[in-house]
Amino acid sequence: MSKKLFVGNLSYGVTDESLKEFFEAAGTVESAKVITDRETGRSRGFGFVEMSNEDEAKKAVDDLNEKELDGRAISVNEARPQEER
Repeated sequence: MSKKLFVGNLSYGVTDESLKEFFEAAGTVESAKVITDRETGRSRGFGFVEMSNEDEAKKAVDDLNEKELDGRAISVNEARPQEER
């Protein structure tokens, strides 16, 4: 069962691919998505990474939280379910 992680404080230069590569150090990445502004297409500074299982997700949180990616210390947490608008 895959597990989704929230990644905050991303540099504006981080792409889906570079985020995926960074998280592969912790295990198998199912998907990686940097959230972008709908109007400008520019990164909003956060994204989501889906790890293939619970153990790899925990390892990613433990190993990569506060690590530097593209010059910024990122925050990695378990993603909460999306709230209805």
